[in-house]
Amino acid sequence: MVGTTIALTSQATLGATIVPTMEISVKLSILMPVYNEEDRIADALKQALAVDYPCEIELVVVDDGSRDGTAEVLDRADDQRVRVITHQRNAGKGAAIKTAVDNAEGEYMVILDADLEYDPQDIPKLLDPVLDGRATVVYGNRTFGSHSAYSFWYVMGNKGVTMAANLLFNSYIGDLETCFKLMPVALYRSLDVRSRGFGMEAEVTGKLLRRRIRPYEVPISYRARGREEGKKITWKDGVEAIWILGRERTRRRPSASIR
Repeated sequence: MVGTTIALTSQATLGATIVPTMEISVKLSILMPVYNEEDRIADALKQALAVDYPCEIELVVVDDGSRDGTAEVLDRADDQRVRVITHQRNAGKGAAIKTAVDNAEGEYMVILDADLEYDPQDIPKLLDPVLDGRATVVYGNRTFGSHSAYSFWYVMGNKGVTMAANLLFNSYIGDLETCFKLMPVALYRSLDVRSRGFGMEAEVTGKLLRRRIRPYEVPISYRARGREEGKKITWKDGVEAIWILGRERTRRRPSASIR
């Protein structure tokens, strides 16, 4: 497997140099759930594949039952790093991520939406703390500025859900609802995420915090789109997220976890 190679060296005390080399190959699976993104998916693929990654990558795209021309655009993808999986019916973001994770071949994974709100150029920034041993789980923390697409209630909803997680789990996270979540594929699989829709964001974080795994956060850029551009999340998703966090808080912490 081609990947990032880390060489570990040490010196003996008698002048001789001992150079044991341990090669660690890291492959990153970029998971992209897609639903009715005909106008954006080509640019989303182009941007994701144009990044200078520090390791081998694969782009696993799950077309979650799109009813527009998304499938036709994906059929034209000819990069060997791209794999497309199709749901016959729309099942929700959580279900699309589960399908992508089940088919991922990398050791690590990161979620990248196809709506162009997130910049894939930030993905290497999420990888850095993993490659240098500072973190196992990394979240991209969005800065909510004055972009015209932000609504007051969207920002307040995000902050409210994040605050609920911090209060329930005695933690400090800056952005729970961020799409950019990077972690080992094996860890995500062990979480057994059941939420089929946007509630998966809260479920993932709640289950990590219940295991006392605190995400490391790095700042990222973010360009929100409005309803007229096809944004799908609603206030009901925020209510569901808080309910899911409360449910996870009351569950018994697993006796063993993958870290």
